[in-house]
Amino acid sequence: MALLLFLLLLGLFLVGVPIAFSLGLASAITVWHGDLMPMLIVTQQLIGSVNSFPLMAIPFFILAGFLMQHGGISERLVNFSNTLVGGMTGGLAMVAIVTSLFFAAISGSGAATTAAIGSILIPAMIAKGYPGSYAASNQAASGALGVIIPPSIPLILYAIAANVSVGDMFIAGILPGILVAISLLVFAYVFARKNGIGGNQKSTVKEMLQAARKALLAILMPVIILGGIYGGITTPTEAAVIAVAYSFIVGFMVYREIKLRDLVRILQDSAVTSAIVLSIIAAAGLYGRILQSLRVPTMVSDFVLTTIESPLAFIIMANVLLLFVGMFIEAAAAILIFVPILLPIAISFGFDPVHFGIIMVVNLAMGMFTPPVGLNLFVASQISKIGVARLTWAILPFVAIVLVNVLIISLIPALSTWLPSL
Repeated sequence: MALLLFLLLLGLFLVGVPIAFSLGLASAITVWHGDLMPMLIVTQQLIGSVNSFPLMAIPFFILAGFLMQHGGISERLVNFSNTLVGGMTGGLAMVAIVTSLFFAAISGSGAATTAAIGSILIPAMIAKGYPGSYAASNQAASGALGVIIPPSIPLILYAIAANVSVGDMFIAGILPGILVAISLLVFAYVFARKNGIGGNQKSTVKEMLQAARKALLAILMPVIILGGIYGGITTPTEAAVIAVAYSFIVGFMVYREIKLRDLVRILQDSAVTSAIVLSIIAAAGLYGRILQSLRVPTMVSDFVLTTIESPLAFIIMANVLLLFVGMFIEAAAAILIFVPILLPIAISFGFDPVHFGIIMVVNLAMGMFTPPVGLNLFVASQISKIGVARLTWAILPFVAIVLVNVLIISLIPALSTWLPSL
């Protein structure tokens, strides 16, 4: 039955069935063929998988991201980042990375970050003399910071699946996210220096202060959200609601970029995106329930523990598996399917659940800018008008950079566990 479950899922993926339907159909057919449980349990499990208070944070953070995207936040963050690093060699590429870092802490979505920042900076980089393939790849990789820097939907899902604190996962993602951002900044400098691409005119202190003042409300948003969570004032779900209210007030009343006629489109886009994500979560929850009933996690754990003797060998195996999985399966589904399988093994080898969660999320973040299902790559391709096949080669250096970061994060647990321990 376990083999049938995996083969059905693989076959549905290969013929192009959407992820949520692939998971749901593979699960339902296996239940029916193997008479594992009453079919009524299938529908109950689909509903039960999304009937969770912490999961309510996801549609709210998605809505907040769309409000920020239309509320003039991205332009102000771009201008502020430009005053900080725009004058350096490779400054415009660095602006894309730094702005994505700020925006990621607001939207929590890699695709939203890529779309909001890339629509401004990819054309600007091409006009500055950057190769179009590099400009698009740089933004696609930078957009992946959205799932590492809190608030992050994959971090919320991992916390629920692993039964750990969402707040701990959020704060654990800060240092690894900054590490990845610094690595991308170094590569941007080296690339620009090698290709003779200079920076913009250096900004004065007065210009920096003016840009900071205009972007202050945007910069304060993650401080308010994360401060409320870590201060014990709000739950992550309540913080997500505050994010929606704050982003609406800033975009509609302060910056006045959001018009009443825009709200219908924003709500529609948010509803569709939320429905897609929650459908995947529901189907993945059912798939995971069947895996548990077939004792697949126990069988895999027993096999790994008898064949792999060292934590280093296990974490290398886990990283390779997650890298491969991230290339084909959306992060939400991958987390809900593989956490029950891999986490017990990781704990038996002495890995902290929070540390392993960061390893998992950073690995799956690469899937956002690698084909065949890398959403960031498709967004960047549409903005730059460059084919995905061409971007696939241009993105390889960025994949290598993040792989090195995954190795560092895997071997230095303190990067993930030090802040939560405080």
